[in-house]
Amino acid sequence: MARTKKAAFPAEEDPAVHERFRAAMRQVITLETRERHGIGMQKEKTLHAVLKCFKEPDPDRQEIPIGNYIADIYNREGITEIQTAHLGNLREKLRAFLPLYPVRVVYPIARKKDVIWIDPGTGEELKRNHSTHRGSYYTAFKELYRIRPFLREPGLTLELVLLDMDEYRLQDGWSRDGKRGSHRYDRVPTAYWSSLVLERPEDYMQLVPADLPEPFTAAELARAAGFPKALSSTVLLILTEMGCTVRTGKRGRAYEYRTATF
Repeated sequence: MARTKKAAFPAEEDPAVHERFRAAMRQVITLETRERHGIGMQKEKTLHAVLKCFKEPDPDRQEIPIGNYIADIYNREGITEIQTAHLGNLREKLRAFLPLYPVRVVYPIARKKDVIWIDPGTGEELKRNHSTHRGSYYTAFKELYRIRPFLREPGLTLELVLLDMDEYRLQDGWSRDGKRGSHRYDRVPTAYWSSLVLERPEDYMQLVPADLPEPFTAAELARAAGFPKALSSTVLLILTEMGCTVRTGKRGRAYEYRTATF
């Protein structure tokens, strides 16, 4: 598996993929839906619904009972679970599904987002802020850590999806301006950017920049790949467990690593 040549992954170039995503947004994000699911009434969140229609537009193949659980999607490819947060919540489903079916877990990441503040009483939009946060595939590693025991399981595929989105938050927090401690109400995707599929251990090599000098430290990997240093220990733990990197020694107080060969 070839490694990425730089930290920033390119956008998805296949126009058909972008059109399928736009079709899913048109299907889900409608005035009727907004009016039917007002503040305090919404059931399925918009981001989850759009991704479900994007991966399987046929409603007859969505929300399918399998054993004691409901699969988001069940079709000829197997089971697809859309998990928009907290991958750890999937552990029981993975234990039940993986011995029987191929399972694809779709996990969205906000590449960039706007935050729209909502009056919790009236539902009125109060203010829009541009978030300085920029997400990447590496953002998912905190969540991948929660399902580490399953990452090498045959039949498990992870699909990380980079999206631009609007995040709607209720201005109901404990601070004077109502923002600290506020609750997220909904996330609405505005654009599809790209996706990364991790099916086999060697697929994780895509997350190791090809121009990374060896041996390297966690800080050097973070700098080369362009993710926060605070994530580096988690990223390297998973890359090492997947057989992509090997700890070789120490440089001062920092551990050194080399990439492995598949």
